[in-house]
Amino acid sequence: MDGPLLHFSNIFKIGVHHVHVNGTLYPAKTKSRKQCWEVKPSHMAQNTLNPIRAIVDGMKLTPNPDKPMIALSIGDPTVFGNLPTDEAVLQAMKDAIDSHKFNGYAPSVGYLQSRQAVANFYSCPEAPLGPEDVILTSGCSQAIDLAISVLCNPGDNILVPCPGFSLYKTLAVSMGIQVKLYNLLPEKSWDVDLQHLESLIDEKTSCIIVTNPSNPCGSVFTKEHIQKILKVASRHCVPILADEIYSDMVFPGCSSPSVASLSSDVPILACGGLAKRWLVPGWRLGWIMIHDRNDIFGSEIRQGLVKLSQRILGACTIVQGALESILNNTPQSFYSRTISFLKSNSEICFNKLSTVPGLNPVMPSGAMYLMVGIGMEHFPDFKNDVDFTERLVTEQSVFAFEYPNYFRIVVTVPEEQMVEACGRIREFCLTHYRPRSRDSNDLDQ
Repeated sequence: MDGPLLHFSNIFKIGVHHVHVNGTLYPAKTKSRKQCWEVKPSHMAQNTLNPIRAIVDGMKLTPNPDKPMIALSIGDPTVFGNLPTDEAVLQAMKDAIDSHKFNGYAPSVGYLQSRQAVANFYSCPEAPLGPEDVILTSGCSQAIDLAISVLCNPGDNILVPCPGFSLYKTLAVSMGIQVKLYNLLPEKSWDVDLQHLESLIDEKTSCIIVTNPSNPCGSVFTKEHIQKILKVASRHCVPILADEIYSDMVFPGCSSPSVASLSSDVPILACGGLAKRWLVPGWRLGWIMIHDRNDIFGSEIRQGLVKLSQRILGACTIVQGALESILNNTPQSFYSRTISFLKSNSEICFNKLSTVPGLNPVMPSGAMYLMVGIGMEHFPDFKNDVDFTERLVTEQSVFAFEYPNYFRIVVTVPEEQMVEACGRIREFCLTHYRPRSRDSNDLDQ
């Protein structure tokens, strides 16, 4: 009796209340919470910010009522209806639906047959792939999210191109990961400033993000330049996250080798998807391709990606069911027509804006974008590039935005709208352009 009595004695001494439930004694919860409502957003939610969306959504945009709006800022090739996907792509989806085979859950990493199709499509002797090297995702955005998540811990840092896709920073900062921006050089067709890139690497650097072809620059790295980037990564033993959503969307005369095909020792997670090349961003199917040079990732990174994919069963099963047919049966003529249109529109835009005072467009080599430099010293009416863009919308109903002292133009709009937009931009710039005093002297002479 002494033992149990002593036990209950101690319970009462420390103030723990107990209750009987069906003859069993359980400790009762003490009232430790405040008795009032106080629901706050998580740290992740508070730390999540898409900088481009924040600026764009905060703009006070009132387009000119006399001019129809031309949106040159949306990276969605389907917006204007002039770039439909191929009939073979649509038929693959119809067949997948009619088969009734893809209405249930797929494995978290995707159907084996669909992963095999991606592996077959992208495999090459320099970078062989099997289905075990592919994870299907809900668009390339989720692929990037999983890749960052598996490589980085809070307190780590990643190296991100500048200018670059804003999602990298949005995802990383929400996870407590520092973003270090390495410069791209407009005067060298947006090649990487390799010295700047290397200077940013430290013991906390967990990956380098390489975007090729580039959003927002429309640039395409040469084989030699990619090899130089790989040498930097190799010297410091830093893996690469290769964002290759615009893979093979390059203009004639250019080539776009994958980063993995040129790597002998740097492990690479390559992210891609259907959105851009097949012109179906709303179908939300992407992939991660694991190129594990010298078994550096090993089983842990692979298992980590599988575990992360199990958080949300992301890739649409209908599109997975259509994937093999989409990859194998889309005719080359469809890709060629798309590239031809993008190149033609880029040339129209570049040629027209090259003659506009105060602007300096950079001719792209691929993807869907063209960057235009703004000589802000010639436009004293505006505080910065955001102010410039707001007024461009207000006066000319043209919206294009991306990067400090530059704006990005999406070249997927119909040709007649591209010509009209360039004309409005010219009119706007001529209205607000002010030559510097030195320029004025030169003009007088």
